[in-house]
Parts: sequence; structure tokens; C-alpha cells
Amino acid sequence: MWLFKYLFTNLYRALQTANGRRLLWLFLRYANRPRHQSGVIPFLRYRFDVPDALSFVWQFKEIFADESYQFNTTTPQPLIIDCGANIGTSLAYFRQTYPQARIVAFEADPAIGAVLTRNLQANGITGVEVINKAVWINDDGLDFGTGEADAASMFSEAGRRRVPSVRLRDVLLRETRVDMLKIDIEGAETDVLLDCHDALTNVQNLFIEYHAYIGHPQTLGGIVNLLEQNGFRYYIDSNQARTRPLVNHRYRSNDLMDLQLNIYAHRP
Repeated sequence: MWLFKYLFTNLYRALQTANGRRLLWLFLRYANRPRHQSGVIPFLRYRFDVPDALSFVWQFKEIFADESYQFNTTTPQPLIIDCGANIGTSLAYFRQTYPQARIVAFEADPAIGAVLTRNLQANGITGVEVINKAVWINDDGLDFGTGEADAASMFSEAGRRRVPSVRLRDVLLRETRVDMLKIDIEGAETDVLLDCHDALTNVQNLFIEYHAYIGHPQTLGGIVNLLEQNGFRYYIDSNQARTRPLVNHRYRSNDLMDLQLNIYAHRP
């Protein structure tokens, strides 16, 4: 048994839960589809319009199989702020897991935002305030490049345009308590978090997807220092499993990023 767990750790873990087994089925059914072709994928009790099948399968793994966004709360109506809601997979999980939650979702990419709205409406996921703006350090707008699947960012040159923005610091300061703050904003996270250095007092749980783009400084230290100054305990994980990292400097042969990390922080 221990040898099996060592050799087939991910498979062993997946087989232990219903959503893990569903994940294996999704991989077998959809992961080999041509990239960046839209279609409808049924999962659990939902049917989602999906721009890229493989990206969605990885979302299902992180959100439903691994339950990476689960958090503890003492209130029956927690406030969840989702920055970078993409096509709505995280929102489906939050509404299912915290049915009385107040949920505010931000999505910068206009095309993905339209898919997000359709998915919420088609699946009866209600009570979510969707704001089609980029989370940023001011309200002046942001030069934003569109991208295939989940690759849109301020660093992308494809389809570059000016999109409306909202200063996250102002959003946080209007709230007396934020039970969960999710930040997955494709490279803008360091600037936004540093701008929020004095506005995190009421945030109880925080998820940050950290990105380091080739040709730009790595800023992980600034984020970690910010978390420590604000009294968070944190855990950092990577799904890269990169071998020979002193030789292999690229993130999944990515031409834009050379590092992506998941940072989980909570108040003890």
C-alpha cells in the first residue's frame, strides 16, 4: 500500500473522494481536446460554457477536488471577494459551500466576463455581484491584454486595450469584515496588495496566485513581508513539480512566466 501511494500519489488521492474520481473522468473525457476551443462541459449539477477544456479541468481539480478555497468562518453570512473570477468555477464552489454568503466578483477580461455572466445565469447561481472591471491600484483604467483561456493579463500584448479598473483598497476599506479574499489577477497581485497594505486588517482568509513574468522583477518577497506585517500565517504551494530547477528555468515551457505559486494566508 505504501509503495502504491508513493508511486501513484496523485492517482491514490484522487480515488479517495467523489470529486477526485470525477476529476479523473474529466481528464479522460476533455483534457485531450484541442486547446482554446469553446464548448459546454457538464460537471456536478452544472453545465458551463468553457473557452478551453484543459484549463477548466485544472480549475475543477484546484477548486472542487482539492477544495483549495475552503475556509473556516464563524458567521453564517461570510463576505467573499473574488478578484479574477474567470468563468465562474470558483463562484459555483463558493455558493455551493457557503450558501448564505455575500459574494462580490471582479473580472477584467470583457470576453471572459461575458462567459462568466452566462454561466451564472444558466446554472441558477444567484446572489453574486459581478463587476466587469480590473482590480487595480486606482480607478483610472488599466492597459490589459486579452489571452486565450486564462492567459489574459496586464503583461499580455495580444488584443491589448484599456479596461475599467477599481481600486481594491477602497473596496476593502468599505467593509468591516472580509471572510475570504481571493486574488488571481495574473501578475497585478503585488502592486494591488502593496497598495492595500493598510486595508487588510479585516481580511480573515486570503488566497493569492502569484505570477512572475519573464523580463520583470520577481516580487514574492514583498508579498511575504506584507503578510507577516499584517499578522497572517501563510502556506506556499506550487503545482509545477519542476525537476532540475537550476537548469529548467521555465514554467511549463511558458514563454511569459517562469514561476507561479499559490499562497494561502489566514489569521490565527
